[in-house]
Amino acid sequence: MPILKIRPGQTVNLKDVDPDDTGDVVKKKEAQKQLAQQVARIAALQNILFAQGKHALLIILQAIDAGGKDGTIRNVFSGVNPQGVRVTGFGKPTEEELEHDFLWRIHKAVPKQGMIGVFNRSHYEDVLVARVKSLAPEPVWRGRYAHINHFEKLLANKGTTILKFYLHISKAEQKERLQARLDDPNKHWKFNPADLAERARWEDYMRAFEDALTHCSTEHAPWYIVPANRKWYRNLAVAETIVQTLEGLNLQYPPSAEGLEKIQLAD
Repeated sequence: MPILKIRPGQTVNLKDVDPDDTGDVVKKKEAQKQLAQQVARIAALQNILFAQGKHALLIILQAIDAGGKDGTIRNVFSGVNPQGVRVTGFGKPTEEELEHDFLWRIHKAVPKQGMIGVFNRSHYEDVLVARVKSLAPEPVWRGRYAHINHFEKLLANKGTTILKFYLHISKAEQKERLQARLDDPNKHWKFNPADLAERARWEDYMRAFEDALTHCSTEHAPWYIVPANRKWYRNLAVAETIVQTLEGLNLQYPPSAEGLEKIQLAD
């Protein structure tokens, strides 16, 4: 599959990645069939992860506006037990959050052992939006790359496996998705006029994403670029990567208590 895992130190140029690429998966119907299998597998593995209580999985989703973060969460995690998964969205910081360091609100939402945590946006907003909109001076946001890498290393050392997905769409695809929100009254709530100002900064955001992917893809917290113009391919690529990662943790149910076979329940 054309999902791209960024090597530590690799320089990223998003123009080299085709957001329409679907590799050998050329039919939507076949992708949906495979996705159903992967969703079921995620549910089974998550059940063991929860029961074992030894590992945590943190999944970070970043994208330009209308990039598909919500749709990815809705489709990939449709089969899991809600008790074992926590989704956290990070919008504009509150006054309290602004009184702390930029990682304070993030650390509080990190999944505990046995849980899957999904971040819809994340601490990377502080090297993306903060950079593009000049909310922090350049020496500050540049220094955050190192802070992020140290933070993610701390989480990994404590048993949290980290997967970071950048959902890569084209500017033309973003236009279609924003127009769809305007055309459907039931989607008007999803349209923010401020998105138009953000769209005008497209090239600035692409450079910010490229630098974040370049500076913050590590062995313990890799970035994956997912071609995401085709929603059905995006969902499958993310689901397969999660399954492969969970299977690599060698998850096992905890041992049964002794003597269970001798227990007889009274009527």
